[in-house]
Amino acid sequence: MNARAAKKTENLAERIYLQLKQDIFDFRLMPGDRFSENEIAERMGVSRTPVREALFRLQREAYVDVLYRSGWQVKPFDFKYFEELYDVRTILECAAVRKLCEHDGELCKLDDLVSQWCVPREQRLDDGPVVSGMDERFHEKLVEAAGNSEMARIHHDLTERLRIIRRLDFTKPPRVDATYNEHQAVLEAILHRRVEQAQILLRAHIEESRNEVRKITVHMLHEASARSQLHSVDNNVNTGEDGQRS
Repeated sequence: MNARAAKKTENLAERIYLQLKQDIFDFRLMPGDRFSENEIAERMGVSRTPVREALFRLQREAYVDVLYRSGWQVKPFDFKYFEELYDVRTILECAAVRKLCEHDGELCKLDDLVSQWCVPREQRLDDGPVVSGMDERFHEKLVEAAGNSEMARIHHDLTERLRIIRRLDFTKPPRVDATYNEHQAVLEAILHRRVEQAQILLRAHIEESRNEVRKITVHMLHEASARSQLHSVDNNVNTGEDGQRS
């Protein structure tokens, strides 16, 4: 393969990787869904080579599993895994808050967050997906502002892994409004350098989000399972014993 062909395959693999990842985040590909490389290749109009590269990358990031002689599967939700990620995230963010509160300098790095979250109720956004993205950046900027680049890198990786379920927290309008209130309270505590209060508020905020996500995720998976069973029943009704449509 020459350099130009290799670059084209690399670009295709990147595009397929991003599309499949978004399909997983948006639940167009559900946890537990199975598919083949050929199906993805046909849907995207490409060969299997870039598809395979994209899938192995998603496998390394724990989004999909390869099944021996059975294609691929979107990784089913592992609640213990997500609970552990939330624990690590809480530890990192509380450590970052302590560093911010104990820092001698000005907290000007938080100005953008203050202008975004400490606003009158009538200026708040109410679009769930938009606020979900803003929420991610709020927590990432808190950690980045602490000034430890390695801590920020690890936190960014956690954010990527948790995104698939965290965004479910914003499917209910009351959670959007609560997020504004909770972020504002955390920021005010940090700006007044009240480290213990800021950490308590932050832990409560993360725990509330975790509890909401847990409830929504279970409900969503139940509905997805019911839809799958209904689809299977419909297929059986419409298919004769010889496997042909009746």
